[in-house]
Amino acid sequence: MLMKILVINPGSTSTKLAVYEDDVLVWRESLYHSAEEVAGFRHINEQYDYRRQHVHEALEKAGIPLRFDAVIARGGLLKPIPGGVYLVDERVKQDLWNASMEHASNLAAWIADEIAQQAGCPAYIADPVVTDELREEARISGVPELPRISIFHALNSRAVSRRYAARIGKKYEEMNLIVVHLGGGISVSAHQYGRVVDVNNALNGEGPFSPERAGTVPARQLVDLCFSGKYTHRELCRMLNGRGGLVAHLGTTDVPTIIRGIHAGEIHYKRVLDAMLYTVAKQIGAMHVALHCATDAIILTGGIAYNEYCTDALRGWVESLAPVEIIPGEDEMGALAMNALGALNGELTVQRYCPKQDEEIPEK
Repeated sequence: MLMKILVINPGSTSTKLAVYEDDVLVWRESLYHSAEEVAGFRHINEQYDYRRQHVHEALEKAGIPLRFDAVIARGGLLKPIPGGVYLVDERVKQDLWNASMEHASNLAAWIADEIAQQAGCPAYIADPVVTDELREEARISGVPELPRISIFHALNSRAVSRRYAARIGKKYEEMNLIVVHLGGGISVSAHQYGRVVDVNNALNGEGPFSPERAGTVPARQLVDLCFSGKYTHRELCRMLNGRGGLVAHLGTTDVPTIIRGIHAGEIHYKRVLDAMLYTVAKQIGAMHVALHCATDAIILTGGIAYNEYCTDALRGWVESLAPVEIIPGEDEMGALAMNALGALNGELTVQRYCPKQDEEIPEK
């Protein structure tokens, strides 16, 4: 009997929905929320009823009854946890409601749980961006007050790893892989036998620079800039995330446009894009060391992986380390459905949310 799975993935101005029967997509819808509508809410949490109602209306309009075997939602900004599939419970919901960073994904589990209760099925999340499986050496920086933090494209990175392993007749847990997610942010993760033992923080200024993020920058020069009086705290944060990287140099985040400029003879475009790809290659080298120089494959994924200029350049730098596989794009909906199906058929263990902080402070 086919398993029917509802997938919910809210973004800043949209809510993506999909229904799968086993691993086959049978319905998909993107609900767009205008900037004017979203601007009317002071906080993300205030959007809960608004988005929940839109989801119900879309399902009703499509004639889809609330009869599912599972509902799975994009994981929000929880406290650090190992990767995998998690049951949505009250602790998950409360930590998302009170999350230190606001994002529409924090509402996903709330909407999923409400529908799951009506459908009489479990609600899950899987591989949230805060997935943290770093080995201890990777966590410690040169400043005790500044430990390294794991925030990366966990969902897509693990999904393409499982897909690649299955294609060559192996299990993800048997392999050493480097996954390079090339998008608005860039993460390079070292997967050692099913655990991401090292990765750059793709959100908050670490690793390669990307279309809109600055990546690692010279620390002393950044400190001097912070105290120069030229910029506010908010402006500096935007310089690192949102207005850094390619857009800071070239005024655009669109890699195909930049590549067209290169072919038209724009030397500055080539210099900056090649520099970004060079920082990615260096990070791949670092992750190769994190895997004891025993990497089985390097996977290039994300939207930028559609561009041969970029993938060819990266091959030139790193293909001597391990075979390079290209799995472009980012199928978050399919990845979530795959996790739910794995949980339902017993291939993936369903975990209970227990943040790392809870392990360090035992309950009385």
